[in-house]
Amino acid sequence: MKITGIEVKHYLLPLDPPFKAAWDPQPRKKFASTVVYVHTDSGITGIGSGDLMMGLSGHEHLFIGQDPFNIERHNQVISNIDFHYGRCWPLDLALWDLMGKATNQPVYKLLGAKNEKILAYASTGEIVTPEVRAERALQFIEQGFKAMKIRFHHTDVRDDIKVVEEVRKAVGDKLEIMVDANQGWKMPWDTERTWDLKKATSVARELEKLDVFWLEEPLACHEFKNMAKLRDKVEIRIAGGEMNRNWYDFREMNRNNSLDVYQPDVALTGGITGVKKIAELVQGQGAWFSPHTWTNGIGVLGNLHLALGVSNCPYLEFPYDPPAWSNERRDFVQVDKLMIDSDGYLQASQKPGLGFELDQQALEKYEIKHFYVGETV
Repeated sequence: MKITGIEVKHYLLPLDPPFKAAWDPQPRKKFASTVVYVHTDSGITGIGSGDLMMGLSGHEHLFIGQDPFNIERHNQVISNIDFHYGRCWPLDLALWDLMGKATNQPVYKLLGAKNEKILAYASTGEIVTPEVRAERALQFIEQGFKAMKIRFHHTDVRDDIKVVEEVRKAVGDKLEIMVDANQGWKMPWDTERTWDLKKATSVARELEKLDVFWLEEPLACHEFKNMAKLRDKVEIRIAGGEMNRNWYDFREMNRNNSLDVYQPDVALTGGITGVKKIAELVQGQGAWFSPHTWTNGIGVLGNLHLALGVSNCPYLEFPYDPPAWSNERRDFVQVDKLMIDSDGYLQASQKPGLGFELDQQALEKYEIKHFYVGETV
């Protein structure tokens, strides 16, 4: 089998009403999904998605004529492209999807198949009042979720803590609560100061009183030693690493014992091939691997398959904050929208590859021929 072509297409879903992401002061009126197709001479096509693929153009020839199963070679080439031009890791997902289809196996079985399902936590994305967040938390319980994540981004962190207090009061011990401080990285226009170690410690101690399961990204993503100091100061688990792009960042975090929970995303950092190595590294030292998944449904699936194959963590992130961030919006390029079962588990399909089917009607309706980055907002 040989790769005969690589095709990248862009799709843009209008959002009405807009999605008011906690990390973005500008309400998002559109949602972009880029899909990469890897065609072969056997007629099998692998499909991936989850990032904009802005760096691939002009480098497709590096894969043409190659055996798609030479995944380590392809991953190195994608890494080189990432260094020079930009992230193209959905191509790695497409290659794994292709290998699964060629062997008639779901990807998680190719990766080790430790589990067939995993508990998913509802990962919220909006800043809302304490009362609204508590009401939505109760709805999560009715749907079967056993855990949820609350994002911080109020001007005054005390207002963020009030949200957690209200949710804890409403749900009691029926939900585990995670908190994302959103201090690990910045949007392009954000020049505000991030938390320092003292502030992160103070917030962590307040969240301990509310029995928060983990505190995510309380410090900038490069502060490896301060993360370790924070871990030593508090009892709450410290999570992070979702936007660290280089494998050696995780080597240094692991060396410094920076985190309890490592969160690289296969669609953004290293693909399934690279993140599998990171997961094995950090789990070998006793930490958890629970990937960031906030891209689109295909990105969620890529992370789900790897987590089922190798992860020891009890939970996987499930981007979900209806009505503004619904399964229908997140998964608009797919026929089947992802959802947990009544017991809170997210289960991978038994179909070969990543186990999804593209919604051809949606693709025809939302395809854009001339894509530029500004259209993502």
